[in-house]
Amino acid sequence: MKQTGRKLALAGCAVLALALAGCGDQGGGLFGGKKAEVKETAYPERVFWGDTHLHTSNSSDAFGFGVRLGPEEALRFARGEEVTSTTGLKAKLDRPLDFLVIADHSDGLAALKAIHDAPRLLLRDPTLQRWHDELQKGPKESMKVASELIDRFSTRTLPKDMMDPKASEKRNQDVWTAHTKITERYNDPGTFTAFNGFEYTLMRKGDNLHRVVMFRDGKDRADQVIPYNSLVGTTPDQLWDYMDGYEKQTGGRMLAIPHNSNLSNGLMFQMTGPGGGAMTADYARRRAAHEPVVEATQIKGDSESHPFLSPNDEFANFGDAGWELGNLTMEGKKTPDMLAGDYVREALKRGLMIEDQTGVNPYKLGMIGSTDSHTALATADENNFFGKHSGNEPSAERANLAQNLGSREGRFGWHYLAGGYAGVWAKANTREAIFDALLRREVYATTGPRMTVRLFAGWDFVADIFKSDWVKAGYTQGVPMGGELAPSGKGTPSFVISALKDPMGANLDRVQMVKGWTDASGKAHEKVFDVVWSSPETRKLSGGKLTPVGDTVDLATATYKNSIGAPELRTVWRDPEYAPSQRAFYYVRVLEIPTPRWVAFDAVRFKMKLSPDVQSKAQERAYSSPIWVSPAKAG
Repeated sequence: MKQTGRKLALAGCAVLALALAGCGDQGGGLFGGKKAEVKETAYPERVFWGDTHLHTSNSSDAFGFGVRLGPEEALRFARGEEVTSTTGLKAKLDRPLDFLVIADHSDGLAALKAIHDAPRLLLRDPTLQRWHDELQKGPKESMKVASELIDRFSTRTLPKDMMDPKASEKRNQDVWTAHTKITERYNDPGTFTAFNGFEYTLMRKGDNLHRVVMFRDGKDRADQVIPYNSLVGTTPDQLWDYMDGYEKQTGGRMLAIPHNSNLSNGLMFQMTGPGGGAMTADYARRRAAHEPVVEATQIKGDSESHPFLSPNDEFANFGDAGWELGNLTMEGKKTPDMLAGDYVREALKRGLMIEDQTGVNPYKLGMIGSTDSHTALATADENNFFGKHSGNEPSAERANLAQNLGSREGRFGWHYLAGGYAGVWAKANTREAIFDALLRREVYATTGPRMTVRLFAGWDFVADIFKSDWVKAGYTQGVPMGGELAPSGKGTPSFVISALKDPMGANLDRVQMVKGWTDASGKAHEKVFDVVWSSPETRKLSGGKLTPVGDTVDLATATYKNSIGAPELRTVWRDPEYAPSQRAFYYVRVLEIPTPRWVAFDAVRFKMKLSPDVQSKAQERAYSSPIWVSPAKAG
């Protein structure tokens, strides 16, 4: 296409970008005036709840799948306001969130929206003309365009103009500055934090290597760059180069959050470096610095553990159904040898092994959850699930509909999870405090419920610590979740563990400690300990297994009873198998009693019968970030 033709092809995009920029002024100043000074507490006193991974109509796949809600509606919903979903349903959170990162795809940013809105005569490329026509017809045709777009990004067979980053640079800048204008208006320090961010959508033939990129900064710095996309940089370290360049240019900060490692077909957490050789200390150090946390659970499955990797863990199969069949687009089938590079617990173990070899741990990862919703609605509640995208907002059919990016078989609506959320122990509800908490990994993941989880490790904690100001003692005498406990000659480390149920949710079944370590030969091991549980007078450990908590779920009404379980579980625990020579990590997994999944609520709401293979109930959970314990030096 000649240069004139390229300008014509993008003219509609420019028109859309200008329209978007104008939308940023609607609604007056909101919170965009002078911000009140927010004082940080001495140490984190409360957990803040948020979603670091939400898509709006500016994500081309979301737009193709039907969503028509933009960043403003997304922020209003997260703050607790009622909005109308794309399919016309009233949507509102029972409890507002404390923060939100809208992470629209930088690849094809607002492209399908622009193609849909552009005058057809300005679109000279035949593929763009066809997409424009299909997008006008209806949801089914629109979803086919979105699926084709995803496939073409994966195989690098996009229309010529979309493959040229320079051709879309002006549109991306206009969309981005309009977006940051909106986030700036909705950012209300001390009450609600709106972060700037985007998703870097690196995907090689369907192998998911996506990262959410999150800014610590406001519009003044964020506008000095445009979102980085995988057409420009085709490896994670090129993304890190972009992040380094931003920080050098602006004095700001960024971090990257890998997600859906369960769909990477072994590539997310490799033992090798980018060229296939041994991982170097420098590469390991770069990765750890840029990617301090991982999204361990979300709508497209749970990535904490897998039964193949953890055969002795009876709870390792949560959220695996459907997602273990292959990569994101199902172009690549998954084989057992890939699983170790797909799951977070194994990554934590691999990190220990690499540290033994290089002195640096690339996978010293904190854990969070987020939704990855493509509806602009950040809800992780089972009874308020609006689906992965607008094509599966609440309906009688969505549980059994194929949901697998095109015509490929194997995944269905009920395979989607309703979770998750990020719990952040921060000193204030501000961009700076929440971002800094993510950097130091003082965060945890939940599959949706808002249970309160604390974890500290130290050498001097006593059994009756809960009779005093134990939180202050945790910070002054030890380290919190995400921290590193230096070796000591004081014997065995002790862990202060506290879990409170979601005040609007289910009781707790148990708290488990997940330990990983390397032995003298450098081989990695793991073990799961039940450390505190409900009804200890009747529930006993037998053969290393704890008696099940029971089940009060009534699927006919999609209800449960809190007649079992406990509202609070806490203990001080010491590892009975601790060895000072071991390099180890420890994190807690908190399990609720069984509760109905979103499909059970659908069955009651729409008076429908679910197929026998549908999983209608589950034990929701939380994963703390680990604490790492270094080995004592010999001699």
